[in-house]
Formats: sequence, structure tokens, C-alpha cells
Amino acid sequence: MSSFPTPESSHGGAPSRIEVPASHDDDLAVESAVQSRLGVWFDHHLYSLVASVGRLLSKPWAALLTIGVMAVALALPLGLWAALSNIERFAGEVQQSRQISLFLKPEIKLERARALAEELRARPEIGAIELRTPEQGLADLREKSGLGDSLSAIEGNPLPSLLLVTPKGDELALAESLGTLAETDVVQHDAGWRQRLDGWLRFGIRLAWLLAAMLGLGALLVVGNTVRLDIQSRREEIGVLQLLGATDGFIRRPFLYLGACYGLAAGAVALALLTAADRTLREPLTALATSYGSHFELQGFDLPQALAILAGAAVLGWLGAGFVTGHYLRQNRSGQG
Repeated sequence: MSSFPTPESSHGGAPSRIEVPASHDDDLAVESAVQSRLGVWFDHHLYSLVASVGRLLSKPWAALLTIGVMAVALALPLGLWAALSNIERFAGEVQQSRQISLFLKPEIKLERARALAEELRARPEIGAIELRTPEQGLADLREKSGLGDSLSAIEGNPLPSLLLVTPKGDELALAESLGTLAETDVVQHDAGWRQRLDGWLRFGIRLAWLLAAMLGLGALLVVGNTVRLDIQSRREEIGVLQLLGATDGFIRRPFLYLGACYGLAAGAVALALLTAADRTLREPLTALATSYGSHFELQGFDLPQALAILAGAAVLGWLGAGFVTGHYLRQNRSGQG
């Protein structure tokens, strides 16, 4: 109990006191009620999750068939995503290697070639420049051509100095500009095949995203149809719950967890399939790239990407179950009305 002085006490009279009931007990009651409701909410979510797993385990063959179909539907767009990532990485390597080979005239001395390289390095349209001396060119030719003995019989070094120029912007304009230099003998620049490659890469990226969207929708429909069959088998149970006043959220929750379990399991199987495919293709592709002098190799999914895929697959299953369950409940309530 707490007390407050009355106005009479300010005039010298005998102070009187007003007894005000404390609200501490009411606060405890409200807090206890909130905790109780949260506990019930948590218990029902946990029960819905456990019940969904139990329904999956009670029909293992049907569940495996659904998970397998979903896994294939997920593995295809995920495989395209992995291919897209590797293609983009390969495109980046192509862009980094789009060098212009500037062969200097044979009479240009090495000192002048070094000075020219420094002059060109200061130009804003040039990202990097590398000087290859005639001695380095001859050594590379002996090593890679297999004609070491024949080259040893040649007196002197007929190779000129070479500047490898990496452009920042328009490589065609830069190649034309370099061709006008007084020291330039030959400018070697294969831009046509790079432009065609870029065009195919852009087409492949767009095609991959389009197929990923279509196959992702297919996975959504698979889990939705599976949950719809489960709803049909529990139609009488759902009707009783609605008559007892259960909310749509209460009825929908076990089916949402069922869809999430389907999606999570399908995502795990899809990752396993893609990992097996990556292990199968990595070695021969690496050997093929090595034969062309490239260090390119396939890269699979790292841990954050794998966790994101599992979460995305679970959300996909959750959404598919939510759409189907919500549609059924709306139709059922309108039919009752």
C-alpha cells in the first residue's frame, strides 16, 4: 500500500491519508499471462515441427519420392547458378588477359624500349604494361616450341622487344593509337573473338537466370502439390478444428513446417548431387584447361553459400505450403459461410 498527503495537511490541519492499492500484483499477473501465452505459442511451434518430421518419417517412400523430385528441380537451377559463377569468373580472367601485343622495330634498343614503357605507363587509358626483352622472348620460344636445338643454330637473336599492354577502357582505340607510334612495328590485338565471347556470355547469363526462375517455380509447385495431398487426407480434422474456433494460423502452422522440412531435405540432397557432379567434372576440366596453358578450374559452393541454399530451399517449401494451405482455408471458410 502507498499513501499521498491530502490538501488539508497544507493548512496545518491533521493530515489525512488516502490508501491506494499497489499495482505490483497486477503487473505480476500481466507478466505471468504474457509468459504463459509465449510458452503456449512456442510449444505449439515445437509440436508442429516435431509432428511434421513425424509425418515425413511415417511415409518414407512417398517422402523420398517428393524430396527426390524437389532435389532435381532445385539442383538444375543451382547447377546453372554454379555454372554462371564459373562463367563470370572465366569472363573476368578473359578481361584481365585482353592484352595488346606491341612489337617494336628490330632496331629499337632495349634502353629506348624501357623508356617507351615508362611513357606509356603514365597514360590514363593503360592499366598495366610489361616489357619482354628479346632474350626473354627467345627463352620462352625455346621452352614452349620444343625447337631448342634448331634455335641454338641461329646466330644472334632475331626477336624484337615486346610490350604487353593491358588497356583500361576501349582497347580498339588504344590499339590504333599504339599503331601510330614511331617505334611500333606490329600491333597484335585479337578483339573480335573477345567481343563474340562477351556476347555469348551475356546470352548465357540471361538464359541461366530465366531457367533458374522457371525451375524454382517448378520446385514451388512440387511442394505445394505434396502439401495439398496432405491437406486432403486431413480434411475432416481441419473441419473439426475450424468448428472449434481454431484460427487459420493455428491450422496452417503444421503444414508450413511440413513444407519447410521438404524444402530443407531437398536442398541438402541437391547440394549432395552438385558436389558429386563437381568432383566428377573438376579433374578432367582442370586437365583440359592445363593443356591450353590455363589455370582455370571449377569452384563449388562454399559454406556460407551452402547454408544460404539450405535456408532458401526451406523458405521455398514454406512458401509453397503457405500458398496452398491459405487457398484451401479460404475456400473452406467461404463454403461454410
